[in-house]
Amino acid sequence: MLARPVKSAAADHLLDAPLDELLAEHGVDVSTLETDPGFTGGAYVRADGSLLFVRPAGRPDAEWEMMARAMLGRALRVPLPDLPDLYELTEL
Repeated sequence: MLARPVKSAAADHLLDAPLDELLAEHGVDVSTLETDPGFTGGAYVRADGSLLFVRPAGRPDAEWEMMARAMLGRALRVPLPDLPDLYELTEL
């Protein structure tokens, strides 16, 4: 599946900024945990509106980059290109 083009400055920033800087800019806390093999990350919006991301231990860095950016985009309501077919974001 081809990703749709991204046409906003906010989306460009979410896709291009160094991930550590991007997470710090938005006050995202990251906790690395041992998880089930198929788990690729999670996000929790706290009562005060701050974000906590769960990074699965042992997963590839490139996968984490992709998932963290996708989760941040969803939390900020910034449309981003679709994830590859193997991945899916689910809101509960």
